[in-house]
Amino acid sequence: MEESAKAGTAEEFRALIENVRREVHKVISGQQELVNLTLQCIFCHNHALLMGVPGLAKTLLVTTLSQVVGVKSARIQFTPDLMPSDITGTEIIQENPETGRKEFKFIPGPLFANIVLADEINRTPPKTQAALLEAMQEKQVTAGSKRYRLELPFFVLATQNPIEQEGTYNLPEAQLDRFMYLILVDYPEKADEIEVMKRTTTNYRDDPAQVLDGERILHYQKVVREIPVRDDLYDYVVRLVQSTRVSKPYCLPYAKEWVAWGAGPRACQNILLGAKANAFFSGRTYVTTSDIRAVAKPVLRHRLIVNYAAISEGITSDQVIEKILETVPAPKDLA
Repeated sequence: MEESAKAGTAEEFRALIENVRREVHKVISGQQELVNLTLQCIFCHNHALLMGVPGLAKTLLVTTLSQVVGVKSARIQFTPDLMPSDITGTEIIQENPETGRKEFKFIPGPLFANIVLADEINRTPPKTQAALLEAMQEKQVTAGSKRYRLELPFFVLATQNPIEQEGTYNLPEAQLDRFMYLILVDYPEKADEIEVMKRTTTNYRDDPAQVLDGERILHYQKVVREIPVRDDLYDYVVRLVQSTRVSKPYCLPYAKEWVAWGAGPRACQNILLGAKANAFFSGRTYVTTSDIRAVAKPVLRHRLIVNYAAISEGITSDQVIEKILETVPAPKDLA
């Protein structure tokens, strides 16, 4: 692809994303970072974990996005009695009207959608979490002895409530690592909350329009991955991630003091992919250090396990990441 063609595609995509945001915000007031990072995950062919208290528009975001991007959505309420077959689907015996013989027929579950909201994912047992993990990683589900491919694009938006922890099953690190971003969903600003009240306590209605479809999403997922990255930026990403690994000599002293376990190679991959998406969302076909720094927190915050000393001092993974970004030398961007 020639540079002029790339620039044209990036500018066209930036305008498209602005249109998507505009339609989403017809329904959701504020929450710009939530919308932006969620869209980045979609165009990186990846998944997001949302951490926030109830009532912050997480479920509404999924239904609205599915309307705007023109794909099928599904919501799964995770509960302690949820079985793997409840989300993957099950085989039933029925009679073939042509032959009269009884045979198995697979009835697809809610995972057979393009955007899946896994609500309160930590409330279901590990066996069901493992079924979701297979879908996230392999883009397939197993029912009985057969495997069924999921239709692309496929994106899981999972939520966790940080308040109530009774009767929950902590997500294993292997599953947390499958989420590209951990997005912290905060309370809305005053003006946004006033707008929410106006919309929800009147007869206000402004249905979002469809501006995308599954085929165009798949196309732009490929385009995002084609964005070139300078070698010194590859090196910068690796140095950022390596500085968290407390068992290695190249770990930062600050990280050794507060981190129990650092980030693995998937963090490097996701920082780079997120930086490419961040650049493309801005209408650029090249990555800068600011793109890398913009996605470092959502990529690393669930991959850094702070130690007991940090917990007792109230030091969070975000604070550790901020210190790492301040300490690790960043390459200068080209003019």
